[in-house]
Amino acid sequence: MTGVVRARRRRFTPEREAGVYGAVLDLLREVGYDALTMNAVAVQTRSSKATLYRRWGGKAELVAKAVRHYRPGPSLEDFDTGSLNGDLSALMLRTDDRAMEENAALMRGLATAVHANPDLREAFRDHVIEPEMAELHRILQRAIERGEVRADNPAIDLVMHVIIGGFVGRTFIDEQPPTRAFLLSYIDAVVLPALGVPTA
Repeated sequence: MTGVVRARRRRFTPEREAGVYGAVLDLLREVGYDALTMNAVAVQTRSSKATLYRRWGGKAELVAKAVRHYRPGPSLEDFDTGSLNGDLSALMLRTDDRAMEENAALMRGLATAVHANPDLREAFRDHVIEPEMAELHRILQRAIERGEVRADNPAIDLVMHVIIGGFVGRTFIDEQPPTRAFLLSYIDAVVLPALGVPTA
């Protein structure tokens, strides 16, 4: 019997896992976090709730991993343009304007849920925030090693806050979704000067 159970678990392929993540994001856009249920995910993906709980433990973990799975690629570890300006620009160009608008809307909807649900907040920190902070740190460390940024620059620890501020400000101040053109200009006007990097 144990061998049968193990065999069944192995059938959870990367393709099936991606399908579950896609269904979760579709449901989030449709009903929001609070109304999303593991039963709805099970029905949408033709899975059993027991399988979903065994694989992800609960809704918070599943949602956080779904968001992480569909974050724009490639990973920041996969490129090195040779300059901080190039690396940050590549970061902003990982997705097109339409996908960026959809992602921004999804994250706005999740922001309240993250604030109100400690389990979701912890899962987001583990699977979304800390991995992206680590990727950004590697970009900044390369810039320090190249001599572009001073290691004692106090803005280094605030770059993620500044970048998120660009996304939030674009939405709430300008009442427009973030676009690649806006974010590239934001990098030039705000992020690089804060780090002491000259811009053209």
